[in-house]
Amino acid sequence: MPTQPAKNIIEIGRRTFTQESAALIRLSELIDESFEKAVLAMKACSGRVVITGIGKSALIGNKIVATLNSTGTPAVFMHAAEAIHGDLGTVQKLDVVLCISNSGSTEEIRMLIPLIKRGGNVLIGLTGREDSPLGQQSDIRLNTHVEEEACPLNLTPTTSTTAQLVMGDALAIALLELRGFGPEDFAHYHPGGALGKKLYLRVGDISSKNKKPQVEADTPIKKVIVEISENMLGVAAVMDQDQIIGIITDGDVRRMLESHDNIAALRAADIMTAHPQSIDHNTLAVKALELIREKNISQVLVTKNGKYHGVVHIHNLINEGIV
Repeated sequence: MPTQPAKNIIEIGRRTFTQESAALIRLSELIDESFEKAVLAMKACSGRVVITGIGKSALIGNKIVATLNSTGTPAVFMHAAEAIHGDLGTVQKLDVVLCISNSGSTEEIRMLIPLIKRGGNVLIGLTGREDSPLGQQSDIRLNTHVEEEACPLNLTPTTSTTAQLVMGDALAIALLELRGFGPEDFAHYHPGGALGKKLYLRVGDISSKNKKPQVEADTPIKKVIVEISENMLGVAAVMDQDQIIGIITDGDVRRMLESHDNIAALRAADIMTAHPQSIDHNTLAVKALELIREKNISQVLVTKNGKYHGVVHIHNLINEGIV
């Protein structure tokens, strides 16, 4: 098989982007009352959204299922070929069915349509052919017609599957906004990984695992150094009974050693920074990261009900995958 000259490869990539993006702009003009009806039917559904398709459309369907589930709309995938060989039981009485097919006329889709209609389920057809069996027999039709594929042979599903994918995203986002789906809801559905931690991990969850270095204002410098070293957080809070009055970092200690030959007479109050930055224990850890970056510091003191609760270090945030 002959290969394309290297000078044409970049142009091929750019042409594909141009063709598909232009098709999406045209597709946006096809959004009409049918789209609104589909969204409202999915929102009103007390069961699940069952998405079905075959071939490349099945792959797109699986992605749309994942997006819906992660944004608060229960969804499940049913392969069209498997549906007519026993998996039709996936569809329950209260479910809405979203069937995806560019042609809307493949054999499996034609066989599946009357079976879904017989069950009384709302059938939403996402198709590029309005005059197809799927287009004609759906209760609600979503038009994803594209003029041509990005494939130069106009055969490989490319632009058409992009259109299906974006239509699925549009449905999911519309449902998300109608449900008032917020960051806390998103965290509920995404508890794992760095994304989940950014949405739910709070500074108190981290500081409670750390030691709690602290000294008094009149603590000798030697003991301050020991407190900072033993707790390995590079910092100690300076306390007056149960109130934070200052902070000493390992940087403060280094600067003190550079400027004083005799440290025996020095106390914590002599080198501390008064009124230090602090953050409430219930604040999201990602906000602590923002504060640390903004102030160009390595750690921040954590408070609970105005009292000293602990320390969060930049290394803690790195280890948790927040950075």
